[in-house]
Amino acid sequence: MFMGEYRHNIDSKGRLIIPAKFREQLGNRFIVTRGLDGCLFGYTESEWQKVQDEVNKLPFNKRDARTFARLFFSAATECEIDKQGRINLPDPLIKYAKLTKNCVLTGVSKRFEIWDAKKWDDYNDQAQDDFNDIAENLLDF
Repeated sequence: MFMGEYRHNIDSKGRLIIPAKFREQLGNRFIVTRGLDGCLFGYTESEWQKVQDEVNKLPFNKRDARTFARLFFSAATECEIDKQGRINLPDPLIKYAKLTKNCVLTGVSKRFEIWDAKKWDDYNDQAQDDFNDIAENLLDF
C-alpha cells in the first residue's frame, strides 16, 4: 500500500528520486503512465496487470474506450530505479503532467502519483475545502 506525500526535484534529464518507502514496494521495475487530473500514475508490475485487465474489458466499439486505452497505454513506460534511487521519466510524460523542477509524489493505496508541486498544492487546497462533503457522499462508516 502506497501512502504519504514526498517532495523531490526532477532534474533537466528527467530523473526523479522515488521515495525509499515506495522503492521497497516497487522492486526494481514498475510502470508509470498518464494519470487523471493532470498527474502521472505509478503501478507495481502486479497491479499494472490488474489495471490492464480492467481497461481491456472496456468495449472497443465505444469511441471513449478506444481513446482512453490508446492514451493510457501509449504513454506507459517501464521504469527501473538506478543506484541513486531515481527513475528517468520520458519527455511525453513530463509534458503531460507539466512537471517543473519541484514535484510531489503521493501514495494512493494501490498506486502512487507524480504531480508538479504547484499543481498539487492548488489541487490539494481545493480538495481540502471539499473533503468533508466528499466523505459524506462516498463513505458509509
